[in-house]
Amino acid sequence: MIVSDTIFKSHLGAAGKAKFKALAQAIREGIVSGQLVPDAQLPPVRDLAYQIGVTPGTVARAYQMLTDEGRLVAVVGRGTFVAAAQRSPRPTGPATLVADDRMSHAAGVAHLLSPKMPDMGQGQMIRDAMHHLADTMPTEQLLRYPDRQTDLAAREAIAAYLSVARIGAFSVDDIVTAHGGQSAVVMILQTILHGARPVVAVDALSYGGFRYAAAMCRADVVGVPWDADGPDPAAFEAVIKAHGIQVFCTSSEVCNPTVRHTTPARRQEIAQIAQRYGVHVLDDDCYRLMRTAPKGQSYRALLPELGWHVISPSKSISAALRIGFALAPQGWTSALVRTATFSSFGVTRLMTDLYAHVLSQPGIDDVLDAVRDRIAQDIRAAVNVLGMYKLNWSEDVPFVWLELPLGWRSGEFLKAADAAGVLIKSADDFALRDGRSVHAVRIAVNGLVPHQTFVDALYVLRDLLAHPPQQISV
Repeated sequence: MIVSDTIFKSHLGAAGKAKFKALAQAIREGIVSGQLVPDAQLPPVRDLAYQIGVTPGTVARAYQMLTDEGRLVAVVGRGTFVAAAQRSPRPTGPATLVADDRMSHAAGVAHLLSPKMPDMGQGQMIRDAMHHLADTMPTEQLLRYPDRQTDLAAREAIAAYLSVARIGAFSVDDIVTAHGGQSAVVMILQTILHGARPVVAVDALSYGGFRYAAAMCRADVVGVPWDADGPDPAAFEAVIKAHGIQVFCTSSEVCNPTVRHTTPARRQEIAQIAQRYGVHVLDDDCYRLMRTAPKGQSYRALLPELGWHVISPSKSISAALRIGFALAPQGWTSALVRTATFSSFGVTRLMTDLYAHVLSQPGIDDVLDAVRDRIAQDIRAAVNVLGMYKLNWSEDVPFVWLELPLGWRSGEFLKAADAAGVLIKSADDFALRDGRSVHAVRIAVNGLVPHQTFVDALYVLRDLLAHPPQQISV
């Protein structure tokens, strides 16, 4: 290619640094030094991986990191280039939300690490909304801090999609905005937790953001195992007695990563135990696609004085809309508003009005339905290709949970999939450090790539599943 392999190898031996980060640093320094000039084309993912002795996934991650930084540009069908010094002109026609995932797939690497919504028209809606706000928002609003009045439009917009029967009685004043669902989780824990060493309970296999939020609040974390119906009631009561937990973080509608939901009867059992011991329950509803029927009541409805509810548009419209919503139980809204105010002074009106404008568009429900249909198409393909294995799935959830057959361990399978150009997550990414080892993987639907590309990646995984290694590494 344009430069020798030396530039790409220069940091790969750095102690303590992940190879993709080391490779990214080598390319970064090559750009700064002038060895890699603007518009220079980098080697294709597979070619560079072969040249420097790493997996395609390592190169893809490095390219992705530098693309996110704006140092590289991925051009669909052409390759990856060093970004030009000047900004590109703003596109004028219809555009998708992002293109970097498509480029990675074109280079032979399938990013199935995180769910991403397909662009079914919401990309142009967001673009139109930005133009509308730029033209109509008073200058004074562009210069002031946000407050409970400036985010009112966003709270009213989400309120129209919330059901009193599902989450319990609420008013627009009970909704608190946050910088995404994860921010809402952190704010809730900051509001609830007290004492020198608080303890938070989470599902034994669960969204890692719960653990990260607990760590930010200097809380210890314990796991609650599930059975076929949801969190095990006896185990839940046992951890309360043993550790004095203050809050249980769970996802009753969609457990990430297992796709399971908690049955209505089991939710009642968990709520009764929480009520008995005064334990708060945070119900994260961010993985249920909007305009899909819930499978039961939220814990906020079941625990009027202890139940919290979190929702965001990242898994229904776009992860680029960094806004989330939290609803507190009775008597806690003022405390949650205070936490949000002290944390960041609120969510900027540039985002809250953007979200409200998108949700007010006449075609938004059709877009949400189209997103759901496209996700369902990919999920049905996963069932068709991998259905002979133990697979948890639902057509309205943007990932599947695959329990590995005998002969495979999750770490080994992850490496093999990475080397074959398919990036997925193992059960270890969702388990507590001292939790039981589970040999399973989560395969996310990435709606930013063509359906056929997703199907091709599934066949790669099926071929790997059928040919476990002769020996299992220990």
